[in-house]
Amino acid sequence: MSENFIPSKDKLYPEIYIDNFRELLDSIHKYSSKNAFCFKNLKTNEIVKITYKQYIDDIIGLSTKFLSLGLSGKRIAIISHNKYPWPVSYMAIQTGGMIVVPLDYQLPINEIELSLIRSNAEAVIFEEPFMDTFKKIRENGKTNLKYYICMELEEDTDGFLSFQKLVDAGRKLVLDGNDEFSKVKIDSTKMSILLFTSGTTGQSKIVMLSQRNICSNVSAMTTLIKMHDDDNVLSFLPLHHTFECTATFLYCNYTGCTICYADSIKQIPKNLLEYDISGVVCVPALLEIVYRQVNRTIKSKGLTIPFKILMGISNFLRVFHIDIRKKAFKSIYDSLGHKLRLILYGAASVDKKVIKFFENIGIVVIGGYGLTETSPVISCENDKYRNPGSVGFPLFCEEVKINNPDKEGNGEILVKGPNVMLGYYENEAATKEILEYGWFHTGDLGRFDKKGFLYITGRIKDMIVLDNGKKVFPNEIESLFNNSNLITESFVYAKRENKNLKLGVKIVYDENNEILQGKTKNEIFAMLSDVVKKVNNEIPKDKQIQYITITTPPLIKTTTQKIKRFEEIKHIDN
Repeated sequence: MSENFIPSKDKLYPEIYIDNFRELLDSIHKYSSKNAFCFKNLKTNEIVKITYKQYIDDIIGLSTKFLSLGLSGKRIAIISHNKYPWPVSYMAIQTGGMIVVPLDYQLPINEIELSLIRSNAEAVIFEEPFMDTFKKIRENGKTNLKYYICMELEEDTDGFLSFQKLVDAGRKLVLDGNDEFSKVKIDSTKMSILLFTSGTTGQSKIVMLSQRNICSNVSAMTTLIKMHDDDNVLSFLPLHHTFECTATFLYCNYTGCTICYADSIKQIPKNLLEYDISGVVCVPALLEIVYRQVNRTIKSKGLTIPFKILMGISNFLRVFHIDIRKKAFKSIYDSLGHKLRLILYGAASVDKKVIKFFENIGIVVIGGYGLTETSPVISCENDKYRNPGSVGFPLFCEEVKINNPDKEGNGEILVKGPNVMLGYYENEAATKEILEYGWFHTGDLGRFDKKGFLYITGRIKDMIVLDNGKKVFPNEIESLFNNSNLITESFVYAKRENKNLKLGVKIVYDENNEILQGKTKNEIFAMLSDVVKKVNNEIPKDKQIQYITITTPPLIKTTTQKIKRFEEIKHIDN
């Protein structure tokens, strides 16, 4: 088995190490007077601020109450959108020696029920919109649930418990001398988190993570990115996903930032301003949307050439350590938030020109790569070393290698380290298939450049092998289509006709696109067909697109905006 091994990059900053969540909780006492969370009361529209002291007291109170209910060592599920009770619940479960089961709030009722059965959860914490769902699940009687806890209930009702009353009751127990919480001993190497991978019910696996797995990632991030206790970070990606959970929630808690919950995806531009956001953790889709919106505004005002000239002057002056970006691009900068300085992204690649645009106007963009099974971060750019298009260097505490690299250095990415999962829950066969002598097979294809930067080139299961044996990675061709101002998103697929495998593309466009306004469907088709011709001229003949589907509804995606390729293929007329 040939392989290409690249050692991890050295630490940029000294590591601030924690081994488990009790240590994390202890470490944030120093921020007691600072705000830990900030969010909108959607009923009154008032901004609510929660200090670290209240947050810590709520965690200890809820955990103490759980222990008094006999939930020590038990599994407790959480399902809701991003809101304050979610992190309180997560930390209360973890620091109390219980096992947390974060669930995707987009799951249909049958999958929620099956997830609860498979994880053997004995309690569930949920937001009010799921009340009818859990009434039905309780009636079915198929789960082992003993406690149903609703985040919004003010009083216990019909067997459903009030989240706030449990917190208050637990805090009273502590004041009355209950010290069960302080007696809990955390084994950081044991299973502490059960996470369901994305996919259909029959295909989903349950990833087992320990507190050390997660905390090794949080600790390693302190060597890469300097966050400050006066930073306000916007949270809008789903918390049940490890990227948001680790990079925003846990890391920002650990460094004393204020986490601000977005009202909704549509309200992000407004929230950036009203919360004075300095940092955002996002997926590429959001970066690209903002990039396109800003460029359309520049073009509509006839400022394209002046903007390019100003950017050229700015970049020239930076060579001499003169930075005028914040003043030169003040109108753009202010529209994105008065203090925005840092954007972290993951889950997929971003076009180089998008990253360079943000960097050129004074906002640092840092890319990372990882998987649920790796807690999640495998590699990441940092405050000093960045290379647009790459996903940075492997974390210092991990080893990464390219298995069986081809002539271009591309091969499957393998990783070994303290972040790698314990295995798949009750699925030894799947665990053995993906873990070999401590090396985790990611299923992703990648390569290292001469400087040690890691690049993701595709996903093995997404790879299309043509009849001539040539390999096609859909995301590489899709990125060419997505560069067009006419295209919102695209999906490249293979279609067999007359025994020959040929490539097709499904193009999604926005009916409100100013360039397409007033055009007939035939004219739009012709314009988009021209884009296809231009892309075909940039790629080898045997990889060129031969079928075109044009539509306006968005592609089917996961909660982190990854295309559900197998679902999309079902909708393609073969």
